[in-house]
Amino acid sequence: MTTATPIKLKKATFKHIESELYMYHETVKEIKTLRDNIMFCNENTDENIGGGRSSFISDPTGRTATALLTNRKLQNLESVAYAIETVYNTVNDDYKKLIRLKYWTRPQTKTWDGIAEELHVSRRQAFYWRDEIILAIGEILGWR
Repeated sequence: MTTATPIKLKKATFKHIESELYMYHETVKEIKTLRDNIMFCNENTDENIGGGRSSFISDPTGRTATALLTNRKLQNLESVAYAIETVYNTVNDDYKKLIRLKYWTRPQTKTWDGIAEELHVSRRQAFYWRDEIILAIGEILGWR
């Protein structure tokens, strides 16, 4: 999992990507909730109570599709989830195990030493793998 041109992330960006990895499963649930709310909540935003024609599109499917495509929060959550899924699906089994052990196991009972021992590598190697994973996610997201 090496990149052709090494990129350097800011420390805050690195931490942010790590926090997104920790919260991946909650992000997926939030995406589903947001999509369901947009698709199935029947908001009547027509304020035209006096008469005449409404300026809203009368196509509910088009209105829903537009709302799904233009919701910024949904777009951001989906891009983060996509980046994490893409990296997870392309890395080897050892990297996947590291992600599961460090970021997706609740409650977290293992230290980096314990995770490295379970992966049969040194602590430094586990950190190196973590750095590669975070950098790959940052590259997909276009974050620096």
